Amino acid sequence: MAAPPSELVVEADGGSRGNPGPAGYGAVVLDPVSGEPLAEAAEYIGTATNNVAEYRGLIAGLKAARELAPEASVRVRMDSKLVVEQMSGRWKIKHPDMKPLAAEAARIFPAAQVRYEWIPRERNKHADRLANEAMDAGKLGRPWQPGDSSVIRAASTTDASAARVVGDQGAGAAKARAALAGPGPREATEATTRAAVPAVGWATADLGAPATLVLLRHGETALTPQKRFSGSGGSDPELSEAGRRQAEAAAAMLAARGTVQEIVTSPLLRCRQTAAAIAERLGLDVQVEQGLREADFGAWEGLSFAEVKERYPDDLDAWLSSPKAAPTGGESFAAVTRRVAAARDRLVERHAGRTVLAVTHVTPIKTLVRLALGAPPESLFRMELSAASLSAVAYYRDGNASVRLLNDTSHLR
Repeated sequence: MAAPPSELVVEADGGSRGNPGPAGYGAVVLDPVSGEPLAEAAEYIGTATNNVAEYRGLIAGLKAARELAPEASVRVRMDSKLVVEQMSGRWKIKHPDMKPLAAEAARIFPAAQVRYEWIPRERNKHADRLANEAMDAGKLGRPWQPGDSSVIRAASTTDASAARVVGDQGAGAAKARAALAGPGPREATEATTRAAVPAVGWATADLGAPATLVLLRHGETALTPQKRFSGSGGSDPELSEAGRRQAEAAAAMLAARGTVQEIVTSPLLRCRQTAAAIAERLGLDVQVEQGLREADFGAWEGLSFAEVKERYPDDLDAWLSSPKAAPTGGESFAAVTRRVAAARDRLVERHAGRTVLAVTHVTPIKTLVRLALGAPPESLFRMELSAASLSAVAYYRDGNASVRLLNDTSHLR
């Protein structure tokens, strides 16, 4: 009889089609030398969040490894940075749903036997496939079985189509707010892309999980209540006391939803401070995206609209009339649109299928909404965008976009 292996690799994943929504996990135990699968586990777990499903996948993978070799050292590989960092002890576990799952995972092997490694999602396809097989089987009302890659593809196709129709047409206010809770996470529905059928039209194409940008305008500064131009060419003010309270309120709401997987921010101080408050609550890192900075208002920085009208009347009229006209010494809306669109494309490609919080400013957010709607440039002057408000846009694999939310300030009440 062969001796138990001294080392094992566990790859695990989980997903939720709606976050929270129908959820499942998958895990595979591999031989570290040959890469041969030694054990597989997958299960449909009903309605749950993406993070709960990821932790359930981790627990199943560790239990399967213990069945094979309880004395082995285990290398866990996951594409969930949240789980990897929390289980490695580098990030705090604050969400009440995560704490008992993390504790259960930690009890399966002695801590000295397990190490965690983050891998790109492209290298976690086996566990991802199992998770999606489990969700597809759950939709059909039966448990997952090995070999379920042949589960009826119509199940995942129907999910993709329904998600698109509801998100774009039939949501209503409550459904729109639910955009913050999905279907952003890649683990949730990249599932559906793997079993894709040929696209035969808008209503039946398997669009997969969109990249969802949750757009948060920074909290107030001293200039905000005075309605003064405050762009990237001015004094770079910090958050006021009111702004800090707004940032904390946004952080509490986003933590309660538990769906944001990445945070990016404009380089300006007021956005970095807002993002830092949220990152602390969510246990996430913050990446600076230069393309999300506010427009440069040039000589208008720090002035009110009335003061600009008095001092630069001709330039103001031109700016109000054409997106190609720039504030005196500043940046035109056309220029802002080019760099914001480039930043959007980078984020959507980098975070396909995931939910990303982008902390930014009035002009970039309005620009992203305008572009998603295909609205003319003058629509920028027809949107209200309050300090610390939330908006959301979902970007699909076929290039289409869906505005899910605009100027939500319910968390500030």
